[in-house]
Amino acid sequence: MQPSASKRPVVLIVEDEFLVRIGTRAAVEMAGFDVLEAGDADEAIAILAARNDIRLIFTDVHMPGSMDGLKLAHFVRDRWPPVKIVATSGRIRITDGDLPEGGRFLPKPYSAGEITATLRELIQG
Repeated sequence: MQPSASKRPVVLIVEDEFLVRIGTRAAVEMAGFDVLEAGDADEAIAILAARNDIRLIFTDVHMPGSMDGLKLAHFVRDRWPPVKIVATSGRIRITDGDLPEGGRFLPKPYSAGEITATLRELIQG
């Protein structure tokens, strides 16, 4: 995979539910970011390993596969420390303490405005 040709920050959305993923993608793109998508943690790790321009992952907590979103968040922080992390769930509430330092939790359902504000705060801040 080639790095983004634009100068816009790249966000990797990790979500196993297709309709949720495309809705989130639309909101993130409208907020001014380039977007990549993964359906599970293994796919996300492969994308992260192949690229050096991903600034943030936006991951669902509950996903099938080898690890859930919380484990993915900790794995990403250990392997790619500069990548910012946002986790989301409609099933449980987690605290920022459950995430790696600097990670954020955004409960579902979230609005495009909440996504925009959270991503901009993390990437610009």
